[in-house]
Amino acid sequence: MSFESQRERALAILAKSGIWQSNYAPPALHFLWKLGVQVPPPHFARFWPTVLWLGGTFGLAWGLLMWFFVWSSQRMAPLAAVLTSLISGALFGLLMAAYYAHGRRKYKLPDWQSLDGA
Repeated sequence: MSFESQRERALAILAKSGIWQSNYAPPALHFLWKLGVQVPPPHFARFWPTVLWLGGTFGLAWGLLMWFFVWSSQRMAPLAAVLTSLISGALFGLLMAAYYAHGRRKYKLPDWQSLDGA
């Protein structure tokens, strides 16, 4: 089964589950799909790749915004800014991955791999 078929099956399952569409298919994910990136909906993604992806993007974006708008004017040391961004990104990534894993268990969603065969 192609990625697109798996994705459509996953989105149909998620739509029936009662989870908000903005939660299981956020705009950033639609943008990645349009670019051709084959990433499953977050409720079907594995835990650690979700931690790395969400934590990394959040830590980078938040750290840059904080540096340009707050930390540079406070003369924060660059190393402290990087460490703060890394810790914040890691915590955000862990919390979001745990949130999606909880939703996967709560709504009894199948594994991503099982969508391939059925």
